Amino acid sequence: MATEESASVMDDYETLISTTDVELLKRAWRNEKAAPEILQFESSLVQRIKEQIELADSIFAEIISSGSTSEGSQFLCFVMLLFGDYVEFNLLVGPGMQIEKYLFYVLKTDEYLNRLSKHEQMFARRCTDDLGSHLDETVLAKLPDNYQSILKQSITSEEDDMVPVPRLDTFVICKAKQYLSGLDFEPEYSMEITEMERDLLTFVCYKFIKKPLENGKIDLV
Repeated sequence: MATEESASVMDDYETLISTTDVELLKRAWRNEKAAPEILQFESSLVQRIKEQIELADSIFAEIISSGSTSEGSQFLCFVMLLFGDYVEFNLLVGPGMQIEKYLFYVLKTDEYLNRLSKHEQMFARRCTDDLGSHLDETVLAKLPDNYQSILKQSITSEEDDMVPVPRLDTFVICKAKQYLSGLDFEPEYSMEITEMERDLLTFVCYKFIKKPLENGKIDLV
């Protein structure tokens, strides 16, 4: 009986911890790095994290400027200020790397463009303009007219065959946060994947687990 109660308390604790903003941010960052496509920008979570960082920064800065604490405490506050900067940097770098990788595809695909925040959309457009201008001046202007497209191999190409496309058939390692049955996956993949046990590391094709990932039922590793 005591063992069952202890297990129940531990499960409740793990559930509570997993829903904190810090854990949600870590999850979003890991998923963004491991996914072969751009994921939905989590505006509410990012806004809460930024507000917490700003509050902590103001408190630590006030402690440092007051000079009323020991050198050790002031040093710790300084470290925490740097850590806040590090977190904010990673909020930008994670999705930024994916945006740069699929830059032109994102801008021509409404589904992916709408997943970005307004700042990320501005970043993508600015990168596209800068990259296009650079390639025009250094390479494309020196090529024959039929080969001066930044998107196509030649003017005769019917599609943008030089634009990298997210490979949803990439294999990833993931872990289910709960038991998943066939109903949790897309019906078209019901023959490929029928269930997934909780906390069991699984090596699987990304498109099979895309739906439960978006629903927060799976974490990428």
